[in-house]
Amino acid sequence: MSEIEIETPLTEKQVRDLKAGDKVLLSGIVYTARDAAHARLIAALEAGDELPMEIEGQVIYYVGPCPAKPGKPIGSAGPTTSYRMDSFAPTLIEEGLRGMIGKGDRNQKVIDSMKEEGAVYFGAIGGTAALIAQRIKEAEVIAYDDLGTEAVRKLRVEDLPVIVVIDSEGNSLYKRD
Repeated sequence: MSEIEIETPLTEKQVRDLKAGDKVLLSGIVYTARDAAHARLIAALEAGDELPMEIEGQVIYYVGPCPAKPGKPIGSAGPTTSYRMDSFAPTLIEEGLRGMIGKGDRNQKVIDSMKEEGAVYFGAIGGTAALIAQRIKEAEVIAYDDLGTEAVRKLRVEDLPVIVVIDSEGNSLYKRD
């Protein structure tokens, strides 16, 4: 297993070069969204509206962060269970989403979309929310503020440690022989 430093936005080539088990230090812009925000993103697309962020090449982190303490950009920010976004993810992948960060396995439809379009699923370690927050240098709500912790945020991260759990070929750490 290798350790790779990459910066967002991600290209299809970068994603296709990643393999299940790779350790990645991710830097750049990452967006947050959970199921309520995903429902609104999909509704916007279905209505022909623009998304609140450029989705091409981007990464979405499935997180509902805790409020920030004074002087900090964000509170604890651990991953949420990803299967709750499975009904929405293929549409966003088709729109150009290149990466997702969460915990837990994904369904076959998401994996098929990842393979077809060139996307990757990163795992973040549950229980390390305070440590992950230290890698988040800036956080700004950019959409759906009424959702509180589930609002879409634009994060600037530096060396966010993640693992490629499912690569763009469908290889999965959850299903290794």
